[in-house]
This record gives sequence, C-alpha cells and structure tokens, in this order.
Amino acid sequence: MRLLLKLSGEQLAGDNARGFNIERAKWIADQVKKAQATDAEIVITVGAGNFVRGEYFAGENIRQVTADNMGMLAIVINALALGDVFNSVGIPAAVLSNIEANQVVDQYTYRRALSHLAKGRVVIIGGGMGRPYVTSDSAAVSMALELDCDLVAKATKIDGVFDKDPAKFPDAIKLDKISLADAVAGREIKVMDKAALGLAADFNIPITVFELLKEGNIARVAAGENVGTRIS
Repeated sequence: MRLLLKLSGEQLAGDNARGFNIERAKWIADQVKKAQATDAEIVITVGAGNFVRGEYFAGENIRQVTADNMGMLAIVINALALGDVFNSVGIPAAVLSNIEANQVVDQYTYRRALSHLAKGRVVIIGGGMGRPYVTSDSAAVSMALELDCDLVAKATKIDGVFDKDPAKFPDAIKLDKISLADAVAGREIKVMDKAALGLAADFNIPITVFELLKEGNIARVAAGENVGTRIS
C-alpha cells in the first residue's frame, strides 16, 4: 500500500488557534510509524490554515495570486517543521517542495520522491501544487496520482462524511461509503473541494475520510480496514 495522507494546517496547530504544535506533530509521527509497520509507504501533504489561509487575505489590497503564494509558502513552513519532528523521533523523513526554494528545501521531482520512498522514508511534500488557484486538497489528489498511490487518506476532525453538517444537525447520518460521482454532485458533501473530488473521479483513485485523533486510525487505513468513509 502506498498511502497519501492529507493533513490540515489546523491539525498541526493542535489545541492552539494558530502556529505549529510540536507535541501534536510527535503524536502524528507515532501514528505514521504504526502505519509503516503494515508495510505501507507514506506520502504526506499538508495545508497551511494554522499560518496563512489565502482566501482570508485575498481582496482589494492583496491580489488572489499573492494570497495563494503566501499560503503555499506557509505550507512549506509546515512541511519543514513536520519533517524535522519526524526525524527527531527516529522516523526517517524527506521534505520536498513544489516551490523552488533550494536554500531551505529540496525541489520536488517524481524521481526524487520515489527514491526516498524506496529507502523507507516518509515523503512530506510542501508548497501545494506550486501554482495559485489550486487548493491543498487538489494538490493532494494530484500528488497521489503522480506517485501511483493506492489511496488518498484525508484526516479530519470527525469520523467520516455525513449527509449534512453534524455540528449543526444532531440527526446527521454518517455515510460508510459513497461514490465519487455522488460526492462531486452532493451539495452537502464539503469534506473536500469539488475540484479535488472531480480529479479523483476522473482517474478513479479512492479517498478515505477519517478522524485523525483516534488512536491507530492511520494504521487501520493503511491496512485497508473500514475506517471513516470510503469515497470510491
């Protein structure tokens, strides 16, 4: 199993509103180590909502292109920090960036990523897609396709996809399975943006949406167990 794990910036902030929480990162590293024990190869992409969310900055005075570039730089910051935490606790990790910043991080290439995976390293990819107007979710699906991953695992605060927002509606029903076509068409399905879901549907790569903070969940996903919601 080659698994692409998508983490949000907010998850890397831990219980804080902003910033990077080292204890949360160490906990994630331990969970990834357990997933590796299933013989899974792990690729990680991250968001940057803990530092910069481009949509919040884009407006009259800051262009959308600039705001998106700020967000991609923040993703590189998260990737660098996460990579150091992984290596510090004995989990070999390589950080690559889709933004060229050779002074601080290696440039992403397909061959370089595969070489690191072959050596048993976790590959952490920063910089989103390296282009504006593309979300970190779409970047995750694109990276999964490029690196021949078997599954995209999107870590969230709740245990999967529901027919409506469970935070607003107590009667919301969890969906164990849903088709990619229905996920793209369903207005209430907002766990990933529609462009990311559409790309997954075009190339038929499955997505598992699951709760990050449940002990052992990443390993269960990597082992092919029924966790969260399967979109396929």
